[in-house]
Amino acid sequence: MVDGRGPVALFSVWDYVVFVLIILGAAGIGLFQALRGRKETSSAEFLLGGRQMTAVPVAMSLTASFMSGITVIGTPAEAYRFGTAFWLFCFSYSIMSTVTAEVFVPLFYRLGITSTYEYLEMRFNKLIRVIGTSMFIVQTALYTGMVIYAPALALNQITGLDLWGVLVATGTVCIIYCTLGGLKAVIWTDVFQMVIMLTGFVAVIARGAVLRGGLGRIWEDARQGGRLEAFDFDPDPLKRHTFWTIVVGGSLMWASIYSINQSQVQRYISCRTLTHAKMSLYVNMVGLWVTVSLAMLSGLTMYSVYKDCDPLSNGDVDTSDQLLPYLVMDILAAFPGIPGLFVAAAYSGTLSTVSSSINALVAVTVEDFLKPALPSLTERQVSWINMGLSVFFGGLCIGMAGVASLMGSVLQAALSIFGMISGPLLGIYILGMFFRCANSKGGLAGLITGLILTLWVGIGAQIYPPGPDKTLPLPLSTLGCTDIINATTVSPPALADSWYSLSYLYFCPVGTLTAMIVGIVVSAATGGCKQRKVRPELFVGKSDLICSGCKRESSETSELTEKIPYNAEVGIDNPDFSDKTIKIQEIQDMDSVTRF
Repeated sequence: MVDGRGPVALFSVWDYVVFVLIILGAAGIGLFQALRGRKETSSAEFLLGGRQMTAVPVAMSLTASFMSGITVIGTPAEAYRFGTAFWLFCFSYSIMSTVTAEVFVPLFYRLGITSTYEYLEMRFNKLIRVIGTSMFIVQTALYTGMVIYAPALALNQITGLDLWGVLVATGTVCIIYCTLGGLKAVIWTDVFQMVIMLTGFVAVIARGAVLRGGLGRIWEDARQGGRLEAFDFDPDPLKRHTFWTIVVGGSLMWASIYSINQSQVQRYISCRTLTHAKMSLYVNMVGLWVTVSLAMLSGLTMYSVYKDCDPLSNGDVDTSDQLLPYLVMDILAAFPGIPGLFVAAAYSGTLSTVSSSINALVAVTVEDFLKPALPSLTERQVSWINMGLSVFFGGLCIGMAGVASLMGSVLQAALSIFGMISGPLLGIYILGMFFRCANSKGGLAGLITGLILTLWVGIGAQIYPPGPDKTLPLPLSTLGCTDIINATTVSPPALADSWYSLSYLYFCPVGTLTAMIVGIVVSAATGGCKQRKVRPELFVGKSDLICSGCKRESSETSELTEKIPYNAEVGIDNPDFSDKTIKIQEIQDMDSVTRF
């Protein structure tokens, strides 16, 4: 049944078998890594894999971390409803990967940090570090709850899988291998899950091509339906997806994820050398291209199959996030086990993101809260705390799944969360890394102002979603359906047509620019430009940008250990700073620091 009318088949026994085997396989890989490294119980081994990871597995883990079950389900629905404009994110991925690899990676790798937010105390003060860490915890808990809940809900309503049973099982599997295996278990499990995700997309595209008479027919149907008109150069910031919102806003948003988000930074600083760390981001860029391309092709396949009878308009599904699971059960139910493979693909994405989030939440909690408060903790005590926190945060993420039911379209909601919270944080990092005159007063003012502004517009957009004149959904037909359910629409208030209709991809630029501008102005007004003692190693220097340190591959021969204060402004804003031993590959001269 491929005409979009009525219910589709539910899971067969073989689908359950394939689904369970793949999920157990993912858990088995994680447990194998846990047992393999059971003698290595140090915190560095648990949180950073002993800093001995190589580029390719780290790259696949980077891709899998945010190419979650939301991507598996949400991106094809995006192509189905709005066309291929989302494909332009390939430009954003390229810009983001280059900026992260050439600007942020050398600095963080050189400082030898474990938590990204250590830098905020080194450059500003402890208060900003605590605020930054707290923002990350809230953001990650919300996002992870959405990652768990949205795919489970969509698949439950289409396949009949028990919703909360799968939710708890997902969290439990992640908790087990995160608790026992740490980052190595997370990374190697991500590699397996990435392969399963891509296989699920290929199965959908291949079967659709057979039904529709080839990929050429699918492409032609998409062209006739207006799905291939991706390049819209309208500069209107209120339009949801244009070339400018995706390339400008999307690049900054993804940079805020990959450059400063603990889940990602923790991976590339686990690499054995700086070259491996940089290479992981460039290989990850290719992985993102492949993943989003297969997801978009899956969406175009879905449009070709349902171009005459839209299941959403016809009432066969309740939300757009159920479209792809509906298609899978419609066109693949005749092949026992294949629907189970697709469902496993969606849950593999969920497992990879949840495990990454748990590991990152443990890292920032230990490094930013517990160790500074309890400096006398032994290595063994820290190891037990790491495992206990893995269980706690796994339970918290499962609990946050309930909040996700209020967030609407999963793909846009997920990216909106990152824009609202990561945007101001990115602005503070740029402020600290490039602007010598910035001080902690300016940093704090910029961070709070940027956060207030992005929360205002982001929450407003959730309450009053932009109308069709801003989101521009493409037409869908129900001429081939028998029963049509007409939806009613509610006119938004006047405010939603202006401020709340700002493209969700501009939330991050708004927060970033606000934090930077306010930070510079307040710093100048509070004497920041008159300070003299600023540590040069906390800035991005010429040697970082041109990679002069890449010749030194061995961390044993190239790292210089130096005691420096957390706070760059010695004796000015934070007279009670503590010392921290950090690893420095190259201490630049003041002349080499990029000043503005």
